[in-house]
Amino acid sequence: MKKLYGTGVALVTPFKEDEKIDFNGLEKLVKYVLDNKVDYLVALGTTAETATLKIEEKKDIIECIQSANYKKLPLILGIGGNNTNEIINQVNRIENLSNFYAILSVSPYYNRPSQDGIYEHFKSIANYTESKIIIYNVPKRTGTNVIPETVLRLAKNCKNIIGIKEASGNVLQSYKIIEKKPKNFSVISGDDFITLPVILGGGESVISVIAQGFPDKISKMVSFARNNQAEKAFSIFYKIFKMINLIYEEGNPTGIKTFLSLIDICHPYVRLPLIIGSSSLKKKMINLLKRIN
Repeated sequence: MKKLYGTGVALVTPFKEDEKIDFNGLEKLVKYVLDNKVDYLVALGTTAETATLKIEEKKDIIECIQSANYKKLPLILGIGGNNTNEIINQVNRIENLSNFYAILSVSPYYNRPSQDGIYEHFKSIANYTESKIIIYNVPKRTGTNVIPETVLRLAKNCKNIIGIKEASGNVLQSYKIIEKKPKNFSVISGDDFITLPVILGGGESVISVIAQGFPDKISKMVSFARNNQAEKAFSIFYKIFKMINLIYEEGNPTGIKTFLSLIDICHPYVRLPLIIGSSSLKKKMINLLKRIN
């Protein structure tokens, strides 16, 4: 089974000032990351503000990304939630799901299930679809951590669960999975700050937020890491790590949208309960960009 390697981009959903979707901005973003050698695209993840999108909007976003991508790169589709049966229904409702390389599914939030509950949740989804599934572990958003033992159990028992986007921020957790995972199971960094230690420690990939701002730099950095050229990889990381700090300073995707507006890709608008980036954040980014460039 072909694995995901390299740099994946967690795409934002650009909005206009009236909060309608800015499809021109979305096309421009997809073209920008395609031209700068990223390896795959993630649609409708957390960074896409999926929680505030209507069903019809999601369909239109999927079509726009597919059209702008020209079938060049693998596409990952975010389908997650805290109602297992509803996720299964959503998976079955998606037309042409075979056009997507895999589903990215966040562990259930708010309900705070036990590890056995998390295991049964993902196992149920896996049983109802032939699509590949990537577990998304992001405890600071969900309230529960998917521990390595649960991940390894799912990797071993569900053949179509092919990887995990690990965004716990705990590099040792990634290493525990890498040490014992099946050969065809991927560990993907979900945290821009620890991408390099995860990949240098045996992970395959990153699903990155900052990569849509610096697609060329992140692609090169990850490529160096995958070829065990740690010094070259870290030289890129240290040039941009202050910007990674800034894009998370006022929350995601507020920060990355502020950054994308400065490089003329799309507007900085977000939907409530998120709010637009502050003028002080913008100033800090402008000053830092001058230094980086």
